Amino acid sequence: MHEKIITGLMLIIAVIHLLPLSGFFGVERLVSLYKVEIIDANLEILMRHRAVLFGILGGFFAYSAFNPSLQPLAFLAAFISIASFFFLSFSVGDFNEAIRKVVIADVVASVSLLGAVGVYFLKRNS
Repeated sequence: MHEKIITGLMLIIAVIHLLPLSGFFGVERLVSLYKVEIIDANLEILMRHRAVLFGILGGFFAYSAFNPSLQPLAFLAAFISIASFFFLSFSVGDFNEAIRKVVIADVVASVSLLGAVGVYFLKRNS
C-alpha cells in the first residue's frame, strides 16, 4: 500500500514537471505557457532547452515512481527544483498570472513531495 501511495505522489510531481516540455515545440507554446515575450533567438533557445530539461526531470520522476531504489535521489532533485523556483519567484517577485499558476503547481508538487517522503520513511521504519 505504501508503495502505491509513493508511486501516485511521484507521478503527480512527474506530470507537473513534464508539462513545460511542450515548450520545446515552439515559441507559441512558450508564450502560451508563461505569457512572456520571446524577444530574440537567444531567449528562444534557452527557453526551449529549459523545456527539454524539465522533460528529462519529469521523466526521471516518473521512472523513479516505479523504482524505489531511485526515490531518494528523485526526492532530492524534486526538492531542489521546487525550492529553487520558489526562491526565484519570491525573491524576484512581480510575476505575471501565468507564473502564479506555476507557483501554485509547485505548491501541489511540494505537498506531494512531502507526502511521498513521509510515506517513504514510514514504510522504511515499519
